[in-house]
Amino acid sequence: MAQQNNNQENNQGQQQDVGQLLKVRYDKLHELQENGKDPFIITKYDVTNHTTDITGNFEEMEGKEVALAGRMMFKRVMGKASFCNIQDLKGRIQAYVARDNIGEESYKDFKKYDVGDILGIKGTVFKTKTGEISVHATEATLLSKSLQILPEKFHGLTDTDTRYRQRYVDLIMNEDVKETMIKRSKIISSIRRFLDDQNFIEVETPMLVSNAGGAAARPFETHYNALNEDVKLRISLELYLKRLIVGGLERVYEIGRVFRNEGVDTIHNPEFTLMELYQAYTDYHGMMDLTENLFRYVAQEVNGSLVLTYGEHEMDLSKPFERITMVDAVKKYANVDFNEISTTEEAKAIAKEHHIEFEEHHKKGDILNLFFEEYVEEHLIQPTFVMDHPIEISPLTKKKPENPDYVERFEFFMNGWEMANAYSELNDPEDQRKRFEAQEELFAAGNDEANHTDEDFLNALAVGMPPTGGIGYGIDRMTMLMTNSPAIRDVILFPTMKSLDK
Repeated sequence: MAQQNNNQENNQGQQQDVGQLLKVRYDKLHELQENGKDPFIITKYDVTNHTTDITGNFEEMEGKEVALAGRMMFKRVMGKASFCNIQDLKGRIQAYVARDNIGEESYKDFKKYDVGDILGIKGTVFKTKTGEISVHATEATLLSKSLQILPEKFHGLTDTDTRYRQRYVDLIMNEDVKETMIKRSKIISSIRRFLDDQNFIEVETPMLVSNAGGAAARPFETHYNALNEDVKLRISLELYLKRLIVGGLERVYEIGRVFRNEGVDTIHNPEFTLMELYQAYTDYHGMMDLTENLFRYVAQEVNGSLVLTYGEHEMDLSKPFERITMVDAVKKYANVDFNEISTTEEAKAIAKEHHIEFEEHHKKGDILNLFFEEYVEEHLIQPTFVMDHPIEISPLTKKKPENPDYVERFEFFMNGWEMANAYSELNDPEDQRKRFEAQEELFAAGNDEANHTDEDFLNALAVGMPPTGGIGYGIDRMTMLMTNSPAIRDVILFPTMKSLDK
């Protein structure tokens, strides 16, 4: 009990100390405002260089006058001269601030500035006696007063929950986080360059929809007041992009947010970024070729290498990607041959023998997929296309002409994760209606992730859609892989978090 009381007293003391430090910062701001030096009335600052423009090109920059701006991350006052570190988008640089160079009044103000304040520094580039590239300040301007206290510099911001909730502080304190987010942007830009060079057109389709189709997922629902209608947030981009193929836009893609009312784990976030593309007059083999080329292009552009390292695994993109059917993959890793299983009853019996849990409405194809998930996925570390899925789990895909129990579909795996999902797209409106009807039966039987009939999409197919290949890529997982990030929340700037009010 004595120890507990001591801890409570220490916590209360720390809170009081923080409260006092915050009060000091507010007092400093109010003093500046009273003296006509309010930093918040400054509207612009002309920046000529970022930090690495100087540190990376010292021979060219030495002796030149520069103006840079950023957050002060360190300050050491030594009488008539001081040192501080300024951090901007690209890095950090030291500034030497002396009374005789910036003036007595300005230096007096500078000594009161706090770590976290945003400063503008003008001066000349030089190198200190210890060899550190620095800026010899002739002006130091307070551009914004920080009224909060940054985490202690040696430990940074380490609490993961706080990092995700206060990403703005995380970006300030953790350089690797900023690098990851910048690399994410480069990945998306690289994808766009690749597809633009392949004559794809980038488009935008609705996020609020009456029928959230194109994937097996539970949607978020909301109410549209102006129309007095319930609507859903999209779970996929597929059905609207296919409408555009019908309309004659032969190669289209979209990169955008989709929303699935599901749980959160290391590779799932309810709100995530999906890219889907559709190309007329090709099939799922064409999508495999495109995927190989796309991943190689992005890896080389962003990482400068075709070998990706994630944790303990190295994945080599330079070699041809493996291609294997789902039936052969299950046979390889589970030693169960679904070519020899002819009925759903036989499949369920085999599942029971292997302790695979299934639901009453599941059919043979569903059981095959459950075996695949249980026995195969974790082994697919190197780039692998798993092809020819059962029709039961592929309601929007063309059947294989020689074996109509299966469809022309593949999932692309790396690091044991599904990275992409692709089809030879179903363009037969009568077949598509039957598939929708089967999905409606599944929904009635209790599967709340089943698709619903989309009459306008069926009408579009009736107008006529050419043979088409389509694919969807998870941008967040691609970013995880390319940045060696352990969780999807590490590559999303503001991931889904439970409200602190709950």
